Order: sequence, then C-alpha cells, then structure tokens
Amino acid sequence: MYTAHPDRYAEMPYRRTGRSGLKLPALSLGLWHNFGPDRPVETQRAILRRAFDLGVTHFDLANNYGPPPGSAESALGDALRADFAAYRDELVISTKAGYLMWPGPYGEWGSRKYLLSSLDQSLSRMGLEYVDIFYSHRPDPDTPLEETMGALHTAVQQGKALYVGVSNYSAEQTREAARILAELGTPLLIHQPRYSMLDRRPETGGLLDTLDELKVGSIAYSPLEQGLLTGRYLDGIPEDSRAASDSPFLNSDAVTEELVGKLRTLHEIAGSRGQSLAQMALAWVLRQGRVTSALVGASSPRQLEDSVAAVGNLEFDADELARIDKIVKG
Repeated sequence: MYTAHPDRYAEMPYRRTGRSGLKLPALSLGLWHNFGPDRPVETQRAILRRAFDLGVTHFDLANNYGPPPGSAESALGDALRADFAAYRDELVISTKAGYLMWPGPYGEWGSRKYLLSSLDQSLSRMGLEYVDIFYSHRPDPDTPLEETMGALHTAVQQGKALYVGVSNYSAEQTREAARILAELGTPLLIHQPRYSMLDRRPETGGLLDTLDELKVGSIAYSPLEQGLLTGRYLDGIPEDSRAASDSPFLNSDAVTEELVGKLRTLHEIAGSRGQSLAQMALAWVLRQGRVTSALVGASSPRQLEDSVAAVGNLEFDADELARIDKIVKG
C-alpha cells in the first residue's frame, strides 16, 4: 500500500492562483501523453506516486487525453482508487472539454450540451464526485461565449467543479469570458496557454498582461516545446524521439540545423547555471512569478525528478535573460 512521503511539502513552492485562495505547485503533472494502455500501468502509477512525494499536488487532464481519448482519465481513476483515496483533499485535479471526443455534432467544441455531458463522463472515468478545475479547452467560433461560460458556471453550481478556467483563448476572448463569468458569479480562476522560450505568443499577444490586469492565474503547457527544450535534440533527431515519428505535435521538419544550433547555445547557458536545458526552460517560464505553474509530462519517475529539480533555481539575472532572448529571437 502506498504511503505518501512525510516531507512532500518541504521543497516545492506553491503560488496563489490569481486572486483566489487556491495555491498550485510551481510544477504540475500533465497526463497528456504517457497515460494510455500502450504504457505499463506500474510505470504510470510510479510517476504519479513520485510526483506527489515531490510536492506535485496538481494532476492536469482533458477528456481526450490518452491515446485513446478518455484513457488518461481512466488511468488516473485507477490510481486514485489504488493509491490516493486517502489524499483526495490534498490533490488538485483538473480536466477539460473542447476537442473531439465522440462522433456527431455534440462531441466537441463549446456547447452547453457537450461540455456538461463530457464533464459527467470525465467524473465517471475518474471515479470522482467533482474536479477542482474544469476548463473550456478551446473557444468555439460558432457558439456564443455566454453559452460556453454559462455551462462552466452550471458545473460549479451543480457541485461538479470547484473552479473554472479556459485554455487556448486569446487575450480579448479571455477578457470577455472573465466578464461573463463575473456577472454570473463564478470567477475565472485560470488560463492554460502554450508558452515556452520558443513560443512567446502569450507575451506578444498581450495575454499575460491581460491576466495580470484581471488577476487571473496561468498554467503553461508545453513549456519544454514537445521535448525540443531538453537535451534530446542537441545532436539532431534521435530515432526514438517524437520528432522522428512525425507526431502531429512535433515533426522532423521543425528540427532544423538553425534550431539545433540555438538549442546547443541555450544548453551552454543552462550549464553555467548548474541546470539541464529542460530545467532552465522550466525556470524561464516561471521567472518573475507571472506564471502560476508550469505543466510537465513524464515517461518515468526519473524524468519527473529532473524536471522538479528546476525549482531549485528560478532566478535569472539581466544578462542571462538578454542572452536567451538574443539566441531565441535571432
């Protein structure tokens, strides 16, 4: 039987999410990849146990995570029953709905019918009465935002979610979503954007400024840019890498000689900080406290440990930041 480490809260920083009372760990575990039936169950459970022992109290999912869709939530449900039943109140569990989940006109996007039925299915797969955060995973161009936000509000009113968030929304869409939710009486807690040293759109598009103004939290996904900001691609494309498989999230065409050169130089800066490239990339996202938490994936407990070690050095001096900007922006 699993017993959590008694010192699990000793090292991990926890950051307040916007103006709410909820604190998130600086690093959260995303179950986007590595939690489907193609992975050994014991490895999945070992990752989750090690995460919690290291103070990672937030597990992030979506209805379509796997593959196949739904399998990550089912895997977490099994782990919750086997290992974490006694620790539910120490965990923050989030899920989302917005991408294709089942056939027909009601299986994706942002209608009230889809969002609330999807949440019911997610709760059933995980064996939970509620999730801590329920997200609209993407804006729906054909559904009024009032309907989508109204569905999130209903989830809270029904006791099926404690907080609500949005993901992949622009700054303008986020501002309007926050306004609608405020009028309904359910504050917008958090936004989940894609953000990394190589993808600065939350900065350039004004999203981070908007979140600061609204006092809404943020949690960055793909802070390691699908593995590019690790040591895996310093010598090109490994045969067993995501890029080699031409994944829809990272293909071989993206790994150019120019990019590899930049990664090598960033790796040198990380070494001067006493960090791996991945650790520096995570620290960079978390710098200055503008991002509440960074989402990391893991294929093994050891990989997770390497990521969590990033919290040991989250500070950058002006020269380091300038050098990183010069490399990335060319």
